[in-house]
Amino acid sequence: MIGKTQISLTVNGEAFDAYVEPRMLAADFLRDELGLTGTHVGCEHGVCGACTITLNGTSARSCLMLAVQLDGMDVQTVEGLGTTRRMHRIQEAFREHHALQCGFCTPGFLMTVRDVLDTLPLRDDEEIRDALSGNICRCTGYDHIVKAVRTLVNERDGIPNL
Repeated sequence: MIGKTQISLTVNGEAFDAYVEPRMLAADFLRDELGLTGTHVGCEHGVCGACTITLNGTSARSCLMLAVQLDGMDVQTVEGLGTTRRMHRIQEAFREHHALQCGFCTPGFLMTVRDVLDTLPLRDDEEIRDALSGNICRCTGYDHIVKAVRTLVNERDGIPNL
């Protein structure tokens, strides 16, 4: 195809081959071409975290990447976490702790939490807040989000939740 670049990637465990415009953003590709609208576009400057996905297991801002950069990658979006019938434990913890209100920021938080649970010790609430500082929520005040993550950290580390 003239003016387009072919990419091959895996998204939520499914292989895709596509032709994309060289300047198409990864977020736009996921939303518009693959229909994965859980990847939200907020600021388009990488500040709010609503567009967070994981690339080969590490969280990344899809609004700061081009679709051509996804070539060869293993991409996970919030749609790959779970469903309403079978939620991922992170989604359950957010629900249990009322860690969402309008829900716009939630997909980005969920994907960030997935990454930081795998990579950071998160020894106290200050470390949790620091790990989540790249995601902005305008509704919750963050306390419920921190409680949800604290529950997940305690489960990960074998510490009883009180």
